[in-house]
Amino acid sequence: MTIFPFEIKATEGKARTGTLKTPRGEIRTPAFMPVGTAGTVKALYMDQVKEAGADIILGNTYHLMLRPGAERVKRLGGLHSFAHWDGPMLTDSGGFQVWSLAQLRKMDADGVTFQS
Repeated sequence: MTIFPFEIKATEGKARTGTLKTPRGEIRTPAFMPVGTAGTVKALYMDQVKEAGADIILGNTYHLMLRPGAERVKRLGGLHSFAHWDGPMLTDSGGFQVWSLAQLRKMDADGVTFQS
């Protein structure tokens, strides 16, 4: 497990601001983290996302697997290259869709299969 250094910048009562240092860059907290569902933040170029104050974006694994798919993302140089984002990125597990899309999935001992 990798532990990234966190530096507290200011406090007021129980509130605090800080900086999380990652190999891809620093993330100011509390963080403004736009959702780049399928490797893109809708209606913005990544330089505009950065200009809006984002240090990190979120990628949704379920949607990335549907489209464009893992093979295409890999062929295009990985998620950072595909998204044209060189900063920190957080991807979720895709597990929420197991419950939120229950009507479109089948679970068995091998895992979950979605109807798309």
